[in-house]
Amino acid sequence: MHWIALQPTLDTSATTVVDTSGTALADAPLVDAPSAWAWWALQFTPLVARVEAALVLEVSASERLFGGRDALLDQLLKPNWPIAPVEYAQGATSLIAYGRLQCAGHAGVGVAALAPDALPLHTLVAARAHLPTLARLGLANWGQLRALPRGGLARRFGAGLVDALDCAYGQRAELYPWLTLPEVFDAPLELLSSVETASALLFGARRLLAQLQLWLRARQRGVLALELLWELDARRSNALHLDAHHTGGGQGRLVLRTAQATQDMQHLARLLAEQLAQVTLPAPVLHLRLRSLQTQPLAGESISLLPDDVRHGDSLHQLLERLSARLGAEQVRSTALLADHRPERMQRWQAAVQTPTPGSRSGALCAINSGAKHLDYTRARGLGLGFCQNSLDDSRQAALYPSWLLTTPLRLTVHQGSPQYEGPLTLLVGPQRLEAGWLDGAAHCALRDYYVARSATAGLVWVYCERLGCPGADASSATREVPRWYLHGLFA
Repeated sequence: MHWIALQPTLDTSATTVVDTSGTALADAPLVDAPSAWAWWALQFTPLVARVEAALVLEVSASERLFGGRDALLDQLLKPNWPIAPVEYAQGATSLIAYGRLQCAGHAGVGVAALAPDALPLHTLVAARAHLPTLARLGLANWGQLRALPRGGLARRFGAGLVDALDCAYGQRAELYPWLTLPEVFDAPLELLSSVETASALLFGARRLLAQLQLWLRARQRGVLALELLWELDARRSNALHLDAHHTGGGQGRLVLRTAQATQDMQHLARLLAEQLAQVTLPAPVLHLRLRSLQTQPLAGESISLLPDDVRHGDSLHQLLERLSARLGAEQVRSTALLADHRPERMQRWQAAVQTPTPGSRSGALCAINSGAKHLDYTRARGLGLGFCQNSLDDSRQAALYPSWLLTTPLRLTVHQGSPQYEGPLTLLVGPQRLEAGWLDGAAHCALRDYYVARSATAGLVWVYCERLGCPGADASSATREVPRWYLHGLFA
């Protein structure tokens, strides 16, 4: 058995959490440094317990996995993971390790060199209640206490002290309530002073985000949704000025959602700053609380042997989330593909930060509406308003879809049975038959034959003719004899 005792120092105000490459992740102090260290230690052993303000870890079963005792200790305490300043000691039992931890710098002797018998009595938790009596008996260390008769020691001071000595010297099993990672992150924070503006809540929120990141890293998950709660000073609360973020119970709530699971606390802090700038506090805030609403496991990242391009700035989804928080969700829109074979119904516009609905997936286009201007951004084929193919279509047929799709099909003239668009059209590929919309009523039923055609002046176009007998077509005899042709798309 081999135990390690850890105790974070009290001053964690200057703590900055960094990743394994030394990059700062959250420039904010931790809310609960002991819990953060416990979450970090659980990556090395499942046997982690609290003893007063310290943590004790049993690592004998994990030493080989991490390359030996020294290698495990180096990874546990490596300098590029300063969760919080910490002191540590080791021992054959948890009580020896904890006793040595309390004797750091004792009489100029190294902690590791202190034998169990030389440890002072105040380092044994079970003996602290009896220290005055033990001092009058002339006892100063564990060895002197252990030399007393067991029967008399138990009658005078209770069996708990004898059992603690047995545990300390490895003659009795050590039992602890082992710590586990919580399933849901939920951390409170009491503010040092009342805060009267919502933007000033960001300082306390960053401390909570720093703690959240350590929890996410320990669970190897990313956050999709979280909520920030704050408690108003009831003595100064004004019920007449409550808005959508506040309730009559003297609490405020702000929900933050991301399109992709993330551990990037700087991105979440920027989103939080944008939303807090739109909140008006009806009364000062005394307490904060951060809680995770939805998380998901993060997939491992594949590292290439070839040098990768260095990416600067935010990713696309981070940019869209920041714009949505600043301009409003309905001002930043993207397309979602629908399970429908009719080209005009294969996609629809929705808020870019909206959670995809069942039966649809994110499209390739995004539009940002900022007043008078409407800008389109696309990663689809061609330029402009791209046509999003349906995932149910055959890949060979999907290759014939045009880059541009007309909002309303253009009726073409027909001369001697041939459709005309800036001159006669030459049919190249087709027909691609479409029969859909039966359940939407006769007016929306589509019975069409699509063709790729060539125009002498317009180039390649996408046209279709309505098949005879279409329920939506005119029932007159003239219409039944001459099929109707429409222009539906253009190729860029």
